[in-house]
Amino acid sequence: MVDRKQELVEEMKTEKHDAIVLSSADEKTVQKNFAASLKASPLHDDEILANLGLYLTSKNLSRILFFYEIYKKIVHNHGIIAEFGVRWGQTLSVLSALRGILEPFNRHRKIVGFDTFEGFRGMSEKDGDACKCKDGSFSVTPDYEEYLDKLLHMQEQLNPMSHLKRYELVKGDAIQTVPEYLRRHPETIISLAIFDFDIYAPTRAALEAVRPHLCKGSILVFDELCDDIFPGETVALMETFGLNNVRVRRLPMTSRISYLEIE
Repeated sequence: MVDRKQELVEEMKTEKHDAIVLSSADEKTVQKNFAASLKASPLHDDEILANLGLYLTSKNLSRILFFYEIYKKIVHNHGIIAEFGVRWGQTLSVLSALRGILEPFNRHRKIVGFDTFEGFRGMSEKDGDACKCKDGSFSVTPDYEEYLDKLLHMQEQLNPMSHLKRYELVKGDAIQTVPEYLRRHPETIISLAIFDFDIYAPTRAALEAVRPHLCKGSILVFDELCDDIFPGETVALMETFGLNNVRVRRLPMTSRISYLEIE
C-alpha cells in the first residue's frame, strides 16, 4: 500500500522542479492547453496584462481571492508581511498589488520573502517519505531571485510611493537567515506570516524565530497543514505553538491553505 501511494505521488509530479499536482489526467491536459494558449496569445503586448483573466482557472483565481480576504484582515494591524518559502514569488507579487489597492500609503507594510532559491534544504525523518523529495527538490531556475527582484520592483513602480523600496528578498537557509534578519531588525512586528517551506526544519525554525514578533491579531497562513504528503509543517506547528492552543481556519474557496489568528 505504501509503495503504491508513493507511485501515485510520483505520477502527480510535474515534469520539472518536482511540483506535485493532484489534478486528473484530463485536467492536466486542459491546463497544458491553457499554458500553450497563453504562450501563443494573439493579444498585443500592450493588452495582454490587462487580459490575464483569460487564462486564470478557478483554482488559480481562488488562491488570489484567498489572499485578498486575508489581506483585508490585517489592514488595521501594524507590521510587516513575511513569506517563508517564496519559490516563483507569485504570492509576493499579489500581496504587493493588494497593498497598492488596500493601503497604498502604508510605508511600514514591508513585504519580505525568505527562500533558498535552490529548493529544499534540511529534509529529515519528520518529513516522511511520501513526497519522495530530497534536498534540492522544488528548485527554481538559476539566478531566479534576480528575475523576481526585477518583477517586484516593477510592481512597486506602478503603485504610490514608488520611490520607497518596500520589499526584500532574503536568500539562504531559513534556519540561519530568519533569526539573523530579526536580529538586524529588532523593531519588526509581523502582521502576516505565510509558511510555505513544506518541510519540518525550516518551518520550525521560522515559527520559533517569529513568535516574539507576533501580536494579537497577527495572522499565520499555512499551505500544508494536515497534509499527509508533507507532514513536517504540521509537526513543526504542533511542537512550537501546540494545536490545542490555536484555532486553524480555512476559507471555502480553497482546499488546502489554512490560517490562524493570534488571540
